[in-house]
Amino acid sequence: MNTGRICPITDHVNSNLKLTMMKKIKMQNHHFQAVNLFFMLSLGYNCTAQYRPQLFFREDWKTIPAATPVTQEHVSNPDLVMGLYGPGCDSIKKSHHASPEDDPYYIWSGLCLGNWAVTLKSKTSYADLREYAKIIWRTRQDGFRNLHIILKLADGTWLVSDQCDGQSKDWRIREFNLADISWYALDITTVVEGKPIRSPDLSRVDEIGFADLMRGGQSISCSRLDWIEVYGKSVKK
Repeated sequence: MNTGRICPITDHVNSNLKLTMMKKIKMQNHHFQAVNLFFMLSLGYNCTAQYRPQLFFREDWKTIPAATPVTQEHVSNPDLVMGLYGPGCDSIKKSHHASPEDDPYYIWSGLCLGNWAVTLKSKTSYADLREYAKIIWRTRQDGFRNLHIILKLADGTWLVSDQCDGQSKDWRIREFNLADISWYALDITTVVEGKPIRSPDLSRVDEIGFADLMRGGQSISCSRLDWIEVYGKSVKK
């Protein structure tokens, strides 16, 4: 006889089914939330990453025999043109030694009898070095030499950085945030610094290079640069 009551066993089974379904729904919700969070974080990262400039150029010098002075032939990046400046520019050497085995091909100032500078510029573009622009290089200095960044703006203005890279017993990689740098005028004929330049416009930089503002003193007093990377936005000339 049907009394209208649900069997206890059926009631227990229904409860288990409901519990299982609720767990599945909860797990699906958690999975959806996790995927959604990952997607939102990815969007946020991509938006932030867009503010970071890409590599504008890298120069690592050709692996060909050493030469004094270094010439355009030694520039490995086909888009770059090298410039040499200063009274000591005719003695800037592209150096390399058979020992040690990992000795790089590098620019060396030890023979320079006067101040010197080396620059590189793109054949097709200016560099916008505002905001998050960076310069990274691998260098090694001896004595009191401090290697500075130098820039030539599109209007012909020459600048030299207050920040620099000093003495090291081994090769060292250094990163410069250009927004943190104070700039001084540079007389490119003598490669000597001048007065401070407040907030120069770095939206169109034509040449980018380096100098230690001193003459060479053989291996005990010199600057060496293995490679340089510039991160900035490209602006068509």
